[in-house]
Amino acid sequence: MRAMSNWKWLFGAFFLSALISSQCVRSLNPSLNDDVLGLIVFKADIQDPQGKLTSWNEDDVVPCNWTAVRCNPRSNRVTELTLDGFSLSGRIGRGLLQLQFLRKLSLSKNNLTGTIIPHLSILQDLRVIDVSDNSLSGSIPDDFFKQCGSLRVISLAKNQFTGKVPGSLSSCSTLAAVNLSSNQFSGPLPSGIWELNGLRSLDLSDNLLDGEIPKGIEAANNLRAINLSKNRLTGIVPDGIGSCFLLRSVDLSENSLSGNLPQAMQKLSLCKYLSLSKNSFEGEVPKWIGEMKTLETLDLSGNRFLGQIPTTIGNLQSLKALDLSANGFTGSLPVSIANCKNLLALDCSHNSLTGDLPEWVFSDDKLKLQVLDLSGNGFSNVIVPAIGYSSSLQFLNLSRNSLVGTIPSTVGEMKALNVLDLSDNQLNGSIPLGIGGAYSLRDLRMERNKLSGNIPVSIGNCSALTSIILSENNLAGTIPEAFAKLTNLQNVDLSSNKLTGSLPKQLANLVHLFRFNISHNNLQGELPAGGFFNTISPFSVSGNPSLCGAAVDKSCPAVLPKPIVLNPNSSSDSTDGTLPTNPGHKRIILSISALIAIGAAAVIVVGVIAITVLNLRVRSSTSRSAAALTLSAGEDYSCSPTTDANSGKLVMFSGDPDFSTGAHALLNKDCELGRGGFGAVYRTVLRDGHAVAIKKLTVSSLVKSQEEFEREVKKLGKVRHPNLVALEGYYWTTSLQLLIYEFVSGGSLYKHIHEGSGGNFLSWNERFNIILGTAKSLANLHQSNIIHYNIKSSNVLIDSSGEPKVGDYGLARLLPMLDRYVLSSKIQSALGYMAPEFACRTVKITEKCDVYGFGVLVLEVVTGKRPVEYMEDDVVVLCDMVRGALEEGRVEECIDGRLDGSFPAEEAIPVMKLGLICTSQVPSNRPDMAEVVDILELIRSPSEGQEDSG
Repeated sequence: MRAMSNWKWLFGAFFLSALISSQCVRSLNPSLNDDVLGLIVFKADIQDPQGKLTSWNEDDVVPCNWTAVRCNPRSNRVTELTLDGFSLSGRIGRGLLQLQFLRKLSLSKNNLTGTIIPHLSILQDLRVIDVSDNSLSGSIPDDFFKQCGSLRVISLAKNQFTGKVPGSLSSCSTLAAVNLSSNQFSGPLPSGIWELNGLRSLDLSDNLLDGEIPKGIEAANNLRAINLSKNRLTGIVPDGIGSCFLLRSVDLSENSLSGNLPQAMQKLSLCKYLSLSKNSFEGEVPKWIGEMKTLETLDLSGNRFLGQIPTTIGNLQSLKALDLSANGFTGSLPVSIANCKNLLALDCSHNSLTGDLPEWVFSDDKLKLQVLDLSGNGFSNVIVPAIGYSSSLQFLNLSRNSLVGTIPSTVGEMKALNVLDLSDNQLNGSIPLGIGGAYSLRDLRMERNKLSGNIPVSIGNCSALTSIILSENNLAGTIPEAFAKLTNLQNVDLSSNKLTGSLPKQLANLVHLFRFNISHNNLQGELPAGGFFNTISPFSVSGNPSLCGAAVDKSCPAVLPKPIVLNPNSSSDSTDGTLPTNPGHKRIILSISALIAIGAAAVIVVGVIAITVLNLRVRSSTSRSAAALTLSAGEDYSCSPTTDANSGKLVMFSGDPDFSTGAHALLNKDCELGRGGFGAVYRTVLRDGHAVAIKKLTVSSLVKSQEEFEREVKKLGKVRHPNLVALEGYYWTTSLQLLIYEFVSGGSLYKHIHEGSGGNFLSWNERFNIILGTAKSLANLHQSNIIHYNIKSSNVLIDSSGEPKVGDYGLARLLPMLDRYVLSSKIQSALGYMAPEFACRTVKITEKCDVYGFGVLVLEVVTGKRPVEYMEDDVVVLCDMVRGALEEGRVEECIDGRLDGSFPAEEAIPVMKLGLICTSQVPSNRPDMAEVVDILELIRSPSEGQEDSG
């Protein structure tokens, strides 16, 4: 777009501020007609990020060839301006008032802000105004429509307008369609609204309107559609509605309307859609409802209707959707409903219906139902085999009834079924083998019944399954390996059954899994390793005494006792932190025949003796093993020239500590500090009293060659920052790699936030300092071209002075390739911190991944909640929870309640907003860590340091 000359910009600004007359405009610049000038000034007020308006050139004589502009071919005056979905932002300027012959103005689906132009309707030829789906706000002047000329359509829907609906609206006698929905208009409906006798469509839904529906609606006898839903209207429906014979659609749902249905409503013989749901209507549904024979949708749900469902509903031959849920209906379901041949959805849930489950609802000869919900009633007896005849049924909910007997095997013939919910009944027997035939199933719920037997292997044929809930039954046997074939599984609950055996290891490959509850069964053995099971909630595996693994805080016994090996060049990579033995040590192995011959008492004695001997060997060989570790220190990172096959290579980046005592610590499980995706960490004290932390890497098969390994480690060793855990050295053999770090005594940030006891928790001042220090450390890493890859609260340590120190940085660089699968399998404990681009192979992994993890960490520190919280019936993602609270204006409720209000809101809320910005789904929308540091330092209030640190 050609830049405007300075005088034209000045003139545009002058025009905007003073609204000088068109005659003055022409005298200043005869070459610009009113329409060109008006559109150019309008354009100056908006932003056009996609360049949709590049054809708008102020040097053109007329604008008729411009994008989105339409002119009268005779006069070349603008008659239509249609800019729907152009991604425009900014304000609607007064330049549009120059378009004196404009008939249609459509600016919908943009991001325009500010208020609507006062008196826009004074444009006498304007017939259509559509500014829907923007971010416009403020109130509409009461006299906005006073001079509305020929206006026929006005849509202000999906904005943020407030105040009352302008009373002058009733003076627009030519109006045919009014849509003010999805705003925040309040107060009563204008009393003269029904005087618009030409009105065909009125939509005031989803506002804050209150009071009664004004009388006199019979005057608006041209109405085809009325929608007053989602407001706060009270009182009764006026009888006059029955005089609006042309009504096709009536939606009065989600208000506080009461009383009986007005009998005059039966006169609406053309009505196809009637929704009165979620009000307080009462009494019996009148029999005359069957006279509204053109109805396709009838929704009376969520009211106080009583008595039996009228049999006359069967007269509604055109009915496609019937919702009578959440009322007080009693008796049985009328057989006459089977006459509604076009019925696709029937919802009678949450009533007090009784009797046998009607067989006719499952007959394809009578109905072609796609949705059937009879849950929350008192239906009894058995589920009839005819259920399998429902070839079109996609959703079936029979939960919370009193059904007995077995589940018919014919359920497997329901090929279209997506959801099957039979929970909370008294069903017995086994899950039918034929269930695998319902291969479209996505959600299967049978919890809280009396089911027994095994879970059928055929369930593996239902490849679309995302949720399986079978808890609180008497199911036995093992969990089928076929579960591992269900690659879409997200939510599994098998708790409170009698399941036995071990869990299939292949379950770890289910990448979408976020809940797997197997608590209170008789399962045994080791939990699957990797994937979701690295972070499974202890609640989900409790009540299985024979299960072992980290989640149940119980180590798994080895199949055969292994000798302790102290040879650092051994090909085996011990996972318990022990170092390999010297190959010269002999292994004592008893023969199988001897073991069989020895009695139980002898086994115990031999075991005690063997353990004692092995412990003595370990202690005696420690000094020899340590002696094999040669040391060479200095800033040039020189190392020992030894070539002994039994010795490794030890490099310390500074000082000359005696490392010989460090090997002994690795043999002692009591010195283990923790385990992560890359290995176990042990604390040891060197002979000079210097404490260090030693990470024994468990990725030996994936680690780079010695040359590449040393190059990467030395790069990390050069990084120094007060908020980073210093790497002090490393030890290398082909099968064992150790990283030697400074020891940080204060524990992890995770423990401070989530495991603090009593009143021992972080104050706001401490939390802010931790956030700021962590940000500075990441900014320093990024400046050195190092990506952390694994930022989380357990990798942020707190030193004795309360300062944060970030550890485990850059370890992914030790792998031969940054493969996402390898990475995800090594840092699954970072669930909730991982940026979405890890799931997309086509998006480059950059520093913005660290920014995402940091954003989650910020929210974790401020709220005191984990990134992902596993509830009994739900999973709460922290980012989503805070973002939702912010949108609803209750973000302060998210701040950790333990702070008890002792935090400055002017700091806490901006910090949370910064956390949300950092967790943007689009990497380019996240700030750099250097920018994050600057923002945090700006947020810090002048009262810094004065807050009570207790």
